[in-house]
Amino acid sequence: MNEEVDFVLDSAKENMDKAMAHLEKSFAKIRAGKASPIMLSTVKVDYYGSPTPLSQVANVNTTDARTISVQPWEKNMLQEIEKAITNANLGFNPMNNGDLIIINVPPLTEERRRDLVKQAKAEAEDAKIGVRNARQEANKDIKGIDLPEDTVKDAEASIQELTNKYSKKIEELLTVKEAEIMKV
Repeated sequence: MNEEVDFVLDSAKENMDKAMAHLEKSFAKIRAGKASPIMLSTVKVDYYGSPTPLSQVANVNTTDARTISVQPWEKNMLQEIEKAITNANLGFNPMNNGDLIIINVPPLTEERRRDLVKQAKAEAEDAKIGVRNARQEANKDIKGIDLPEDTVKDAEASIQELTNKYSKKIEELLTVKEAEIMKV
């Protein structure tokens, strides 16, 4: 085609990649019954007056499939970290043993699994909306360029092909995540 069309296609692909990356991050935060340090990625600790991500004030690890351990770099931060985890409303009950904080990840109930599947579907739908918005923007940009009609049609077909490819990827990721959540 031409340089302007290539630029629009690259821009659309970049925006669709961003929607996919966001979806993958969102899916990582949806727990599927197995303990993972990512579950605490949204926790902010009051570190000397400023909200700081937990990972910047402590070492977060999984000791087994059901247990997360949080080892603060400064012992005096234990209570603050414990409070931050409780306040994050993640459904965890942190236990402080004086050296580290231990979190037992409870097994998921059937009802909770269904809720998590709904949440995953909502995240997937948001990603699809992001992909469709990228398509819409690219089509608008293509129409704004002075091009022969057949070139415009070819470009729109390429954009639609890209959109279909990303929508299929989103569906595949959702299917995998649903299976992971529902596996007991």
